[in-house]
Amino acid sequence: MRLTNSMALIAFASAGCVSATTSSVTSVTIADSARATANPSVWPSAASPAAITDTKTEDAISALIAKMTLEQKVGQLIQADISAIKPEDLASYPLGSILAGGNSGPYGDERATAEQWAQLVNAFRDVSRKSGAGVPILFGVDAVHGHSNLPQATIFPHNIGLGAAHDANLIQRIGVATAAEISGSGIEWTFAPTLAVPQDLRWGRAYEGYSSDPALIAEYAGAMTVGLQGQLESGVPLKATHVAATAKHFLADGGTMDGRDQGDAQIDEAELVAKHAQGYPASINAGALTVMASFSSWNGIKHHGNASLLTDVLKNRMGFAGLVVGDWNGHGHVAGCSATDCPAAINAGLDLFMAPDSWKGLFASTLGAARDGRISLTRLDDAVRRILRVKYKLGLMGDARTVRGDTSLVGKQEHLDLAREAVSKSLVLLKNDKSTLPIRNGAKVLVAGSGADNMAMQAGGWTISWQGTDTTAADFTNGQTIGRAISDAVKAGGGAATVSTSGDYTDKPDVAVVVLGEKPYAEFEGDVPHLAFQPQAAEEELIARLKAQDIRVVVVFLSGRPMFTGKLINQADAFVAAWLPGTQGRGVADVLVAGANGKPARDFTGRLSFAWPADARSPITAPLFPLGYGLDYTKAGALAAVNEDPRVDMSSLTIATHYLVRGKVPAPWNLQMDGAISTRAVDLSAQEDARQFTWNADGALVVNGPAVDLRKQAKEDWALLIDWRIDQPSSGPVKLTFGGAALDIQKAMRASPTGTAMQTRIPLRCFAQAGAKFDAVGSPIRMQAAKGLVATIRNVHIETTKESASCPGKAR
Repeated sequence: MRLTNSMALIAFASAGCVSATTSSVTSVTIADSARATANPSVWPSAASPAAITDTKTEDAISALIAKMTLEQKVGQLIQADISAIKPEDLASYPLGSILAGGNSGPYGDERATAEQWAQLVNAFRDVSRKSGAGVPILFGVDAVHGHSNLPQATIFPHNIGLGAAHDANLIQRIGVATAAEISGSGIEWTFAPTLAVPQDLRWGRAYEGYSSDPALIAEYAGAMTVGLQGQLESGVPLKATHVAATAKHFLADGGTMDGRDQGDAQIDEAELVAKHAQGYPASINAGALTVMASFSSWNGIKHHGNASLLTDVLKNRMGFAGLVVGDWNGHGHVAGCSATDCPAAINAGLDLFMAPDSWKGLFASTLGAARDGRISLTRLDDAVRRILRVKYKLGLMGDARTVRGDTSLVGKQEHLDLAREAVSKSLVLLKNDKSTLPIRNGAKVLVAGSGADNMAMQAGGWTISWQGTDTTAADFTNGQTIGRAISDAVKAGGGAATVSTSGDYTDKPDVAVVVLGEKPYAEFEGDVPHLAFQPQAAEEELIARLKAQDIRVVVVFLSGRPMFTGKLINQADAFVAAWLPGTQGRGVADVLVAGANGKPARDFTGRLSFAWPADARSPITAPLFPLGYGLDYTKAGALAAVNEDPRVDMSSLTIATHYLVRGKVPAPWNLQMDGAISTRAVDLSAQEDARQFTWNADGALVVNGPAVDLRKQAKEDWALLIDWRIDQPSSGPVKLTFGGAALDIQKAMRASPTGTAMQTRIPLRCFAQAGAKFDAVGSPIRMQAAKGLVATIRNVHIETTKESASCPGKAR
């Protein structure tokens, strides 16, 4: 699950993949349907434990369903986000669930306290209990590496680091601690664990996967599910310190072509089962109460609308008796659907729509579908039963309700200690020449690099906010940045330490620890065209300068995926893959720095759960270090020089400047649309060389991707060029946003007659004058218009130009 400003996201492959769209424009052929129809007999069998329910509970559910009106039943099938609904709305709309998306905080505050979270949850719950059938809402949140929305919570390493630990017992203990802290803020449901098996590390969510090895995913799936929920007991609700787990994203979100987020897994059924399904039987057998459908597709058919997977495989073959929830407006991507109208998803087996901002329209259309029989009463009642079953198991129903909200559980010391242990166990030593590590007692140490004192970099995405870019050490005063933790440990051992991100020092160090790596990201903005890590020029110069002065260099590499780092590995005397370790920097120091006895508190026990690339190509076919590789202090750590040639086109200019090419979005960019817009491939001057976009309601389309620096282009007076045709003009303003500044281009769109191809150029200086920032442009294009606009777009890019052009007016 994820969020963007009330947008449902649609990803288009760069080279001819079937694209999932809103409304009724997806081209789904009979051949597509056949290739995406599962044969349940070849899938692993499983079964939800009998203890997931009991006769008494089922009788109570039957009695309640018999009393519910059609409106009340339909309401149970819909989940809204706190940014788009107020507690009092539940008095009129009997919705079944509420969520808080990645950028949603109580009362608009992303940094709200546990007490404020509990207050908000109770406000929604109180109204729901007093309205309609009196069924309390189910409240869900993305707590994917600890209760990561909450300042002062315990933040564990992201899953990629936990995979490197190869320790299922650790995973279960982390599940217990995470559940306690979620419960401590009054919440009873987390959208975790992620059971993706990432195969192409260009995917921006690769770090949410534990491993590329399905066997490790299966082992961890059961452990985390039991940790979060506890062992199910018949007739007994979950304990107050446990919460509902969500096995996600069903299915093959980690197997899409080119690693495209929300893309298409173009694989046969045997590979789908062998690589991507193995975690789900383990989680279901362990009692998972919920499963989340994936945004992605299998051979062109969106999972939210694939009955052969959601019903025939998941509910029947795998015996799943809990509820199936959708992802953020994911139902709107199903052929023939929009974000506000999709009976097809319910008929396919979805039980609960995740409709963050589309809930009101979706409630009306789903009610209509139930009334006229497009959704049968049998299917409706089954979905309601599954939702109520989960609510009973969580102790939300009946007279003896489970009470959550013990805020003392948040950031509890034993949880922080567990996170510190997890950090230590996640570290993988790839090189240790001349026994550079551990850092000896009494050493003079410099800790430098962009990640040395940067809580956002070490915590990664899904921390406080969706992308995690604004996380600071002040959000987690119970944590330590890596640099501060190493400094403290060195000083405790009688040494001297300086923390300087720029690498400045007054007393020459014996060893320099350079902490660098990827900046924080989550889905979409984390998608990359290749696996080459490109350090900042200042960091490259720093390492070269240190080496020239005969100072040993330890590189601590922060990343959400293994990356091509050939030059860095060759430069470094020691190289540590630290992943995204979270807030407990002391876990790094425990392994790197010797204590009073001359030995570190812990040795390196982490081993790669993904292969490490020998070059920048992905998927990785010839790794530098294989799955399972990792050194420790008992093994010689010398390493011969490794390859420094990325073996891919490293030109960043095209990546940074081209956003739509012949109607397709090139990697690493993605096209996002809300449910108001439909699209189809059309011919402008050649076969399917453009895309036509139709605004069926007010809405916006966005090109999103990695943040790129366009300051140079802006200074050189480049211009944005849109190569397109207006098929039906807008009746109102058309806001075009670039670099965060919006202009009204309605007048410019009328430069040529309707139906005539044209090119519109807008100098970047126009956006600059409107307040655009060009240093980190992650969403270069956003076009917002009212219902009625129809535009066919072939190319969108920025270019050097000598043509003068006036500026459109600033959008209001």
